[in-house]
Amino acid sequence: MARQQGAQSQLAVAFESNYGVSPASGFSRMPFASTTLGAAQPLLANELLGYGRDPLAPQRDAISVDGEIVVPIDVNSFGFWLKGAFGNPASTGTGTVQHVFTSGAEVLPSLSIEVQQPRVPYFAMSKGAMVNMLSWTMQRSGLLTARVGLIAQDETSGEASAAGTLDDIEIKRFGHFNGSIRRNGAVLGNVVSAEITYSNNLDPVEVIRGDGLIAGADPSIAQLSGRITVRFDNRILMDQARDGEPCAFEFGYELATGEALTVSVPAAHLPRAKAPVEGPAGVQVSFDWQASQTLNGDPMIQVRLVNERASY
Repeated sequence: MARQQGAQSQLAVAFESNYGVSPASGFSRMPFASTTLGAAQPLLANELLGYGRDPLAPQRDAISVDGEIVVPIDVNSFGFWLKGAFGNPASTGTGTVQHVFTSGAEVLPSLSIEVQQPRVPYFAMSKGAMVNMLSWTMQRSGLLTARVGLIAQDETSGEASAAGTLDDIEIKRFGHFNGSIRRNGAVLGNVVSAEITYSNNLDPVEVIRGDGLIAGADPSIAQLSGRITVRFDNRILMDQARDGEPCAFEFGYELATGEALTVSVPAAHLPRAKAPVEGPAGVQVSFDWQASQTLNGDPMIQVRLVNERASY
Protein backbone atom coordinates (compact mmCIF):
# COMPACT_ATOMS: atom_id res chain seq x y z
CA MET A 1 0.00 0.00 0.00
CA ALA A 2 1.43 3.38 -1.03
CA ARG A 3 1.78 6.07 1.63
CA GLN A 4 0.67 9.52 0.62
CA GLN A 5 3.13 12.38 0.84
CA GLY A 6 2.45 16.06 0.43
CA ALA A 7 4.85 16.19 -2.50
CA GLN A 8 2.41 14.10 -4.57
CA SER A 9 -0.68 16.08 -3.54
CA GLN A 10 -2.45 18.52 -5.84
CA LEU A 11 -5.09 21.22 -5.49
CA ALA A 12 -7.80 21.64 -8.14
CA VAL A 13 -9.98 24.78 -8.05
CA ALA A 14 -12.97 26.00 -10.10
CA PHE A 15 -15.66 28.62 -9.58
CA GLU A 16 -19.24 27.36 -9.31
CA SER A 17 -22.21 28.58 -11.32
CA ASN A 18 -24.55 27.42 -8.55
CA TYR A 19 -23.65 27.36 -4.87
CA GLY A 20 -22.60 23.91 -3.71
CA VAL A 21 -22.69 22.35 -7.19
CA SER A 22 -19.31 21.35 -8.61
CA PRO A 23 -18.81 22.13 -12.31
CA ALA A 24 -18.11 19.22 -14.64
CA SER A 25 -14.98 20.90 -16.04
CA GLY A 26 -12.92 24.06 -15.90
CA PHE A 27 -10.71 23.18 -12.93
CA SER A 28 -7.23 24.66 -12.63
CA ARG A 29 -4.24 23.23 -10.79
CA MET A 30 -3.32 25.71 -8.07
CA PRO A 31 0.05 26.05 -6.38
CA PHE A 32 -0.14 25.74 -2.60
CA ALA A 33 2.16 25.15 0.37
CA SER A 34 -0.29 23.50 2.77
CA THR A 35 -4.00 23.03 3.40
CA THR A 36 -6.30 22.13 6.29
CA LEU A 37 -9.52 22.40 4.25
CA GLY A 38 -11.88 19.50 4.87
CA ALA A 39 -14.99 18.19 6.61
CA ALA A 40 -15.31 17.37 10.30
CA GLN A 41 -18.21 15.86 12.18
CA PRO A 42 -17.57 15.63 15.94
CA LEU A 43 -19.04 13.07 18.26
CA LEU A 44 -21.23 14.05 21.22
CA ALA A 45 -20.74 12.06 24.39
CA ASN A 46 -23.91 10.20 25.41
CA GLU A 47 -25.36 11.73 28.58
CA LEU A 48 -27.98 9.02 29.33
CA LEU A 49 -27.88 7.21 32.65
CA GLY A 50 -29.10 3.89 33.92
CA TYR A 51 -26.79 1.51 32.05
CA GLY A 52 -23.82 1.35 34.38
CA ARG A 53 -20.56 3.29 34.38
CA ASP A 54 -19.65 2.50 30.77
CA PRO A 55 -21.27 5.04 28.40
CA LEU A 56 -23.69 4.37 25.61
CA ALA A 57 -22.62 5.03 22.01
CA PRO A 58 -21.94 8.69 21.13
CA GLN A 59 -24.07 10.67 18.71
CA ARG A 60 -22.82 12.48 15.61
CA ASP A 61 -23.06 16.29 15.57
CA ALA A 62 -23.46 18.71 12.65
CA ILE A 63 -20.93 18.74 9.79
CA SER A 64 -18.51 21.64 9.34
CA VAL A 65 -16.33 22.13 6.27
CA ASP A 66 -13.64 24.77 6.64
CA GLY A 67 -9.92 25.35 6.88
CA GLU A 68 -7.03 27.34 5.47
CA ILE A 69 -4.88 27.08 2.37
CA VAL A 70 -1.42 28.65 2.27
CA VAL A 71 -0.76 29.93 -1.26
CA PRO A 72 1.97 31.92 -2.99
CA ILE A 73 1.35 35.56 -3.79
CA ASP A 74 2.11 35.33 -7.47
CA VAL A 75 1.32 36.95 -10.79
CA ASN A 76 -1.41 34.60 -12.03
CA SER A 77 -2.97 32.21 -9.52
CA PHE A 78 -3.39 34.77 -6.73
CA GLY A 79 -6.12 36.41 -8.81
CA PHE A 80 -8.37 33.38 -8.19
CA TRP A 81 -8.22 33.97 -4.43
CA LEU A 82 -8.72 37.71 -4.88
CA LYS A 83 -11.85 37.00 -6.92
CA GLY A 84 -13.09 34.68 -4.17
CA ALA A 85 -12.50 37.39 -1.55
CA PHE A 86 -13.85 40.42 -3.47
CA GLY A 87 -15.90 39.15 -6.41
CA ASN A 88 -15.39 39.69 -10.13
CA PRO A 89 -12.73 42.26 -11.03
CA ALA A 90 -12.94 45.04 -13.57
CA SER A 91 -10.42 43.87 -16.19
CA THR A 92 -9.10 46.24 -18.85
CA GLY A 93 -6.43 46.08 -21.52
CA THR A 94 -5.09 43.56 -24.01
CA GLY A 95 -1.75 41.83 -23.68
CA THR A 96 -0.99 43.57 -20.41
CA VAL A 97 -4.24 43.41 -18.44
CA GLN A 98 -5.16 45.29 -15.29
CA HIS A 99 -7.58 43.51 -12.94
CA VAL A 100 -9.08 45.73 -10.23
CA PHE A 101 -10.77 44.08 -7.24
CA THR A 102 -12.75 46.19 -4.75
CA SER A 103 -14.43 45.48 -1.44
CA GLY A 104 -18.12 45.93 -0.78
CA ALA A 105 -19.70 43.39 -3.15
CA GLU A 106 -23.08 42.15 -1.90
CA VAL A 107 -22.66 38.70 -3.49
CA LEU A 108 -19.46 36.66 -3.51
CA PRO A 109 -18.64 33.65 -5.71
CA SER A 110 -18.26 30.11 -4.43
CA LEU A 111 -15.67 27.54 -5.42
CA SER A 112 -15.24 23.81 -5.65
CA ILE A 113 -11.84 22.77 -4.33
CA GLU A 114 -10.50 19.23 -4.66
CA VAL A 115 -7.55 18.10 -2.56
CA GLN A 116 -6.02 15.25 -4.53
CA GLN A 117 -4.00 12.55 -2.78
CA PRO A 118 -3.58 9.97 -5.55
CA ARG A 119 -1.31 7.44 -3.84
CA VAL A 120 -4.00 6.29 -1.39
CA PRO A 121 -6.09 7.13 -3.54
CA TYR A 122 -8.20 9.83 -1.86
CA PHE A 123 -9.83 12.74 -3.67
CA ALA A 124 -11.80 15.12 -1.41
CA MET A 125 -13.98 17.75 -3.10
CA SER A 126 -15.14 20.69 -0.96
CA LYS A 127 -18.21 22.33 -2.50
CA GLY A 128 -19.67 25.75 -1.85
CA ALA A 129 -16.32 27.05 -0.59
CA MET A 130 -16.22 30.80 0.04
CA VAL A 131 -13.26 32.96 0.98
CA ASN A 132 -13.74 34.26 4.49
CA MET A 133 -10.25 35.65 5.13
CA LEU A 134 -7.13 36.66 3.21
CA SER A 135 -3.99 37.50 5.16
CA TRP A 136 -0.26 37.94 4.63
CA THR A 137 2.82 39.65 6.08
CA MET A 138 5.30 41.95 4.36
CA GLN A 139 8.85 41.62 5.66
CA ARG A 140 12.47 41.87 4.51
CA SER A 141 13.13 38.24 3.56
CA GLY A 142 11.60 34.78 3.28
CA LEU A 143 8.97 33.24 1.03
CA LEU A 144 5.95 35.42 0.28
CA THR A 145 2.74 33.49 0.94
CA ALA A 146 -0.83 34.26 1.98
CA ARG A 147 -3.33 32.43 4.17
CA VAL A 148 -6.76 31.87 2.64
CA GLY A 149 -9.49 31.03 5.15
CA LEU A 150 -12.51 29.21 3.70
CA ILE A 151 -15.98 28.12 4.77
CA ALA A 152 -17.59 25.44 2.58
CA GLN A 153 -20.92 23.64 2.53
CA ASP A 154 -20.07 20.00 1.87
CA GLU A 155 -17.27 17.59 1.11
CA THR A 156 -17.48 14.42 -0.97
CA SER A 157 -14.64 11.97 -1.47
CA GLY A 158 -13.81 9.06 -3.73
CA GLU A 159 -11.03 7.00 -5.26
CA ALA A 160 -10.99 9.01 -8.50
CA SER A 161 -10.85 12.71 -9.25
CA ALA A 162 -14.07 14.55 -10.08
CA ALA A 163 -12.16 17.56 -11.45
CA GLY A 164 -11.26 16.16 -14.87
CA THR A 165 -8.34 17.53 -16.85
CA LEU A 166 -6.69 20.44 -15.05
CA ASP A 167 -5.57 23.70 -16.65
CA ASP A 168 -2.03 24.59 -15.68
CA ILE A 169 -1.25 28.12 -14.54
CA GLU A 170 2.21 29.59 -14.99
CA ILE A 171 3.85 30.21 -11.62
CA LYS A 172 5.66 33.55 -11.39
CA ARG A 173 6.03 34.67 -7.79
CA PHE A 174 6.39 38.04 -6.21
CA GLY A 175 9.04 38.23 -3.50
CA HIS A 176 9.47 40.25 -0.34
CA PHE A 177 12.30 42.17 -1.98
CA ASN A 178 9.80 43.37 -4.65
CA GLY A 179 7.68 45.04 -1.97
CA SER A 180 7.14 48.67 -1.07
CA ILE A 181 4.90 50.64 1.31
CA ARG A 182 3.63 54.17 0.75
CA ARG A 183 1.81 56.55 3.06
CA ASN A 184 -0.15 59.38 1.44
CA GLY A 185 1.77 58.77 -1.78
CA ALA A 186 5.27 58.93 -0.26
CA VAL A 187 7.50 55.95 0.46
CA LEU A 188 7.30 55.01 4.14
CA GLY A 189 10.79 54.16 5.32
CA ASN A 190 12.17 52.08 8.19
CA VAL A 191 9.26 49.60 8.13
CA VAL A 192 10.23 46.32 9.80
CA SER A 193 7.06 44.41 8.91
CA ALA A 194 3.47 44.97 7.86
CA GLU A 195 0.55 42.59 8.39
CA ILE A 196 -2.57 42.80 6.21
CA THR A 197 -5.78 40.92 6.99
CA TYR A 198 -9.05 41.17 5.07
CA SER A 199 -12.14 39.36 6.32
CA ASN A 200 -15.61 38.99 4.82
CA ASN A 201 -16.93 37.89 8.23
CA LEU A 202 -19.05 35.21 6.58
CA ASP A 203 -22.16 34.24 8.51
CA PRO A 204 -22.85 30.50 8.10
CA VAL A 205 -26.57 29.83 7.62
CA GLU A 206 -27.01 27.05 10.16
CA VAL A 207 -30.55 25.85 9.56
CA ILE A 208 -32.20 22.50 10.28
CA ARG A 209 -31.53 20.14 7.38
CA GLY A 210 -31.65 16.40 7.00
CA ASP A 211 -28.07 16.28 5.70
CA GLY A 212 -26.51 18.32 8.53
CA LEU A 213 -25.04 20.93 6.15
CA ILE A 214 -25.22 24.72 6.22
CA ALA A 215 -27.54 26.41 3.72
CA GLY A 216 -24.94 28.98 2.74
CA ALA A 217 -22.54 31.62 4.06
CA ASP A 218 -23.63 35.26 3.87
CA PRO A 219 -21.12 38.13 3.78
CA SER A 220 -21.45 40.43 6.79
CA ILE A 221 -19.62 43.69 7.58
CA ALA A 222 -16.17 43.35 6.03
CA GLN A 223 -13.04 44.15 8.00
CA LEU A 224 -9.58 45.26 6.93
CA SER A 225 -6.91 45.57 9.57
CA GLY A 226 -3.27 44.91 10.21
CA ARG A 227 -0.15 45.83 12.06
CA ILE A 228 2.72 47.99 10.89
CA THR A 229 6.00 47.92 12.84
CA VAL A 230 8.60 50.63 12.26
CA ARG A 231 12.01 51.57 13.59
CA PHE A 232 11.40 54.71 15.59
CA ASP A 233 13.15 57.56 13.73
CA ASN A 234 10.42 60.23 13.39
CA ARG A 235 7.03 61.31 14.76
CA ILE A 236 4.94 60.97 11.57
CA LEU A 237 2.86 57.95 12.59
CA MET A 238 2.82 58.91 16.28
CA ASP A 239 1.42 62.35 15.43
CA GLN A 240 -1.19 60.88 13.10
CA ALA A 241 -2.34 58.45 15.79
CA ARG A 242 -2.55 61.27 18.34
CA ASP A 243 -4.51 63.56 16.02
CA GLY A 244 -6.95 60.80 14.99
CA GLU A 245 -6.76 61.52 11.26
CA PRO A 246 -6.62 58.61 8.76
CA CYS A 247 -3.96 58.24 6.10
CA ALA A 248 -3.77 56.36 2.80
CA PHE A 249 -1.60 53.25 2.74
CA GLU A 250 -0.41 51.52 -0.42
CA PHE A 251 1.21 48.10 -0.21
CA GLY A 252 2.75 46.93 -3.46
CA TYR A 253 4.93 44.46 -5.33
CA GLU A 254 6.34 44.95 -8.81
CA LEU A 255 8.54 42.76 -11.00
CA ALA A 256 11.10 44.06 -13.47
CA THR A 257 9.00 42.56 -16.28
CA GLY A 258 6.03 44.82 -15.42
CA GLU A 259 3.71 42.53 -13.46
CA ALA A 260 2.44 44.20 -10.30
CA LEU A 261 0.17 43.82 -7.29
CA THR A 262 -0.99 46.97 -5.51
CA VAL A 263 -3.20 47.11 -2.42
CA SER A 264 -4.68 50.58 -1.87
CA VAL A 265 -6.21 51.51 1.50
CA PRO A 266 -7.55 55.08 1.29
CA ALA A 267 -8.50 55.45 4.97
CA ALA A 268 -6.28 53.71 7.53
CA HIS A 269 -6.81 54.67 11.17
CA LEU A 270 -3.93 54.30 13.64
CA PRO A 271 -4.29 53.93 17.40
CA ARG A 272 -2.01 55.68 19.84
CA ALA A 273 0.89 53.37 20.59
CA LYS A 274 3.76 53.10 23.03
CA ALA A 275 7.40 53.49 22.06
CA PRO A 276 8.93 50.92 24.40
CA VAL A 277 12.66 50.83 25.13
CA GLU A 278 13.44 47.14 25.60
CA GLY A 279 17.22 47.17 25.58
CA PRO A 280 20.22 48.71 23.86
CA ALA A 281 19.00 47.89 20.32
CA GLY A 282 16.82 50.12 18.16
CA VAL A 283 13.39 51.16 19.39
CA GLN A 284 10.44 49.76 17.42
CA VAL A 285 6.82 50.91 17.46
CA SER A 286 3.83 48.83 16.33
CA PHE A 287 0.48 50.25 15.21
CA ASP A 288 -2.59 47.96 14.95
CA TRP A 289 -4.38 49.88 12.19
CA GLN A 290 -7.96 49.54 10.97
CA ALA A 291 -9.45 50.65 7.66
CA SER A 292 -12.80 52.12 6.69
CA GLN A 293 -14.57 53.40 3.63
CA THR A 294 -14.04 57.07 2.91
CA LEU A 295 -16.64 59.77 3.45
CA ASN A 296 -17.36 59.93 -0.29
CA GLY A 297 -18.25 56.22 -0.29
CA ASP A 298 -15.09 54.91 -1.97
CA PRO A 299 -14.40 51.25 -1.10
CA MET A 300 -12.33 50.31 1.92
CA ILE A 301 -9.76 48.47 -0.20
CA GLN A 302 -8.83 48.22 -3.85
CA VAL A 303 -6.44 45.59 -5.19
CA ARG A 304 -4.86 46.03 -8.64
CA LEU A 305 -3.25 42.99 -10.27
CA VAL A 306 -1.36 43.50 -13.53
CA ASN A 307 -0.51 40.44 -15.62
CA GLU A 308 -1.14 38.90 -19.04
CA ARG A 309 -4.20 36.85 -18.06
CA ALA A 310 -7.28 37.97 -19.99
CA SER A 311 -9.83 37.37 -17.22
CA TYR A 312 -10.73 35.58 -14.02
